[in-house]
Parts: sequence; structure tokens; C-alpha cells
Amino acid sequence: MSFLPTINFIHAQAVTSLTRIGALAFGSFVLSMALTPLYTRLAFKYKLWKQPRDTALTGEVATVYHKLHAAKHKRHIPTMGGAVTIIAIAIITLLFNLSRSQTYLPVFVLVAAGLVGLLDDYLNIRSEGLGIAGLRGRIKFALIMTIAVLGALYFYYKLGYSLIHIPAVGDFDISWLYIPLFIGVVVSTANAVNITDGLDGLSGGLLSTAYGVYAIIAYFQGNYGIAGFCATVVGAILTFTWFNIYPARFFLGDSGAFGLGTTLGVIAMLTNTVVVFVIIAGVFVVEAGSSVIQILSKKLFKRKVFLSAPLHHHLEAIGWPETKVTMRLWVIGQVLGALGLILGLIGNKVQ
Repeated sequence: MSFLPTINFIHAQAVTSLTRIGALAFGSFVLSMALTPLYTRLAFKYKLWKQPRDTALTGEVATVYHKLHAAKHKRHIPTMGGAVTIIAIAIITLLFNLSRSQTYLPVFVLVAAGLVGLLDDYLNIRSEGLGIAGLRGRIKFALIMTIAVLGALYFYYKLGYSLIHIPAVGDFDISWLYIPLFIGVVVSTANAVNITDGLDGLSGGLLSTAYGVYAIIAYFQGNYGIAGFCATVVGAILTFTWFNIYPARFFLGDSGAFGLGTTLGVIAMLTNTVVVFVIIAGVFVVEAGSSVIQILSKKLFKRKVFLSAPLHHHLEAIGWPETKVTMRLWVIGQVLGALGLILGLIGNKVQ
């Protein structure tokens, strides 16, 4: 019976950690709610309106998109709402999540990528009537790529990460190939979240599901710092989603999309769940994939596969109301999140 004190200690530690994780989520939600009125006051005072792009990525006029969202753009909806989310997450994490070894990296990536998006948002706001909609794509890609490369080198050389876990199979050491894999995951996720952020409430609901799943995975791995960070993100995103649900009070902006998207990829690598990440982030994957397919089809075959890309705009174009598209994709995201959670817990362990 001598093992009972040990079991009780482990149980008490787990309960304490769970309580702290819940407190971080609640604190983030409350702080975000407190900061949002200040942001909205400034946003409407200084007219921080998002300027829509006049053309598609392939150069032609985006007629279908403008037809679907003409009324929305006339409403003058502020952007850069993601900055509030990032600020709240950073403050709560740095002040109250004391697992520094597990939180410094995701916080750094969140803020760094968020600053790239913030610059893009600022240039977009100041571009009214100039036919420009923010940073050029190549510049944004280069900046996000730089963050991903630095992260990959830190993971591989400093932290010693090189294992990839395959559920029900085991861990495999891929050596230096971990570096390009990390870069690909982080850059792809950043762009996928940015692409998906096109309907009121869509990205907020999907991101809260994905980070919620990772909070649970990290908790059962014993990575309580990462779990707390993910819960903090969920709390802040729920505040954003509260105001972003149709009709949106403000938009996430590239500051939030790049910051939260890049960090989500980093969390997948930190928890060694990159294989099931494709499932957990399944809607983001499909949304980005639909845009890639559309671009390639236009360039190679001079024809469109979708009426408008990404997928959520195609669903609007065939007659689905915006709210129906959003909520059905939320449901799909939650189902995929549950499946990814099950697979993510099979045999996975802390590196």
C-alpha cells in the first residue's frame, strides 16, 4: 500500500494544474473583454477600416467575391481585432503562466508573426483609393518564413527535437529533415488560417476548437505550461468570436490570423502531433487546398474549379447563407477536432 501516497500526490498535482489552466483561460477571456471597448473606440475614431482587394491572386477582377460581400464592405468594419487577442494572451502568459520553458517560444512566435500581420493591416488601412491592399505577398511570405526558419533551428539544435510520432505505430527519428518539416507546417498553417479568415466568426470558432484540443492533448502529456498557454488562447479567441459573429463588429486582421496561425503550427510541433494536426486543423487544410487548386487550375487550364475560392466563398456562391457556411464548418471542425484528439492521445508522450 506504500504507493498510495504517490498516487495521491500525482492526483493532487494534476487537479492543481487543471485549476490553474482553467484560471488562465478565464483570465484571458476577462482581460480581452476589458480591452475590447478601448480598441473599438480607437478603431472607429481613427477609421481603421479593412480595404478589400480588387483582384484575385491570379490577377483578374474578383467579381463573384465582390458581389457576395459588397454590402459588408460598405459597412466600414474595423480590422486589427487580433491585436487585442495577442496582447491579452501575452500579458496573461507572461504574468501568470510560470512554465517559462514551455511558453517563451510560442509567445515569441505569436508576437513576432502578429507584428508582421499588424504591419500588413496598417498598410491595408492606409491604402484606401490606392489600389494596394497591404504588404506584397512575397514580403509577407519572406517574413513568416524567417520566423519559421528561426523556430525550426531552435527546435532542432537547441531543444533537440527530431522525433515524429505516428499514432498506434510509434516514434521515428527523422534527423535534420525535422527542419524543413517544421518550416512547412508553420508557414502552411499561418497562410491557411489567413485564407480561412473570410467570414464572420469562421476563423474564431475553428481556432478555439483547435487550441482547445491542444490544451487537452498537452495536459495529458504532462505539458501543463503548453496546456495553460492553449487555454489562454482559447479564452482570448472566445472574446474575439463574441464580437466577430455575424454581423461582425470587427475583423481579426492579418495580425491575428498570422499570429495565431503560426503559433498553432508551433504548438503541433511542441506536442509532437504533426501527423494528426492535419485532422485537427482539417478545415484550415481544405480551405487552403481549395485556393491552391483554384490558382493552379486557372494558370494551367484557364478555368475555375470553384465559383470562388477558398471553399467558404464557393459555398456562398452556390446559395448558402454566410451564417450557415460558418456554423456548418464549425461543426465539421469540432468533429475533426474530436477525432484528432483521440488519435493524438494514442501512445503520444513528452519528448
